[in-house]
Amino acid sequence: MMRWFRAFLPKEERFFDLFDRHAQTVIQGAVALQGMLNGGEETPVYCQRVNQFENDADNITREVLTAVRRTFITPFDRGDIKNLITSLDDAIDQMQQTAKAVMLFEVRAFEPPMREIGGLLIECANLVGRALPLMQEIGKNVAMLTAITEELGKLEGRVDDLHDIGLKELFLKHRDGSAMDFIVGVEIYDHLEKVADRFDDVANEINSIVIEQV
Repeated sequence: MMRWFRAFLPKEERFFDLFDRHAQTVIQGAVALQGMLNGGEETPVYCQRVNQFENDADNITREVLTAVRRTFITPFDRGDIKNLITSLDDAIDQMQQTAKAVMLFEVRAFEPPMREIGGLLIECANLVGRALPLMQEIGKNVAMLTAITEELGKLEGRVDDLHDIGLKELFLKHRDGSAMDFIVGVEIYDHLEKVADRFDDVANEINSIVIEQV
């Protein structure tokens, strides 16, 4: 009965504008992260860009949480809105943590699997950017949303594989050399893997909302 009643009430559509703004910021953050992973003297510049996009995303997240408190009728459950924007924000937060580690350890060269992971993270961000607008009409877009979230899960699995491959290569490269270089490499791989994990969390939140709405 409540779902039927809510269907006839006006909803605050500004949430979807905010979701889209946040998703675009995350995409920009992922592109900057990939630029950082290309290495070279421009690395600090890209790290700063990641930080700026993370700050922008935080501001949008605050707008969403404020709107949740002030809006009478929301597009879907308030808790789901909070969980969705928080999981999305966690993804770019983890990108920032990666950039912080790079700056802390003054890294300027990155292993090939790291750069490959960076490309996969851009794919993850783009998929999320495609998914969020579809949630304005979940009933019509169930199949597409399901396909996108499944692809996000596959990408997260590929990142896990590259993480393991990268650690093995690091071990072989540094077992008779610099222990510090090995430790720093492991740190960066772990941060990158966590970014993919956070995108998988976004996929799970989208799936949860879809299940509740159909």
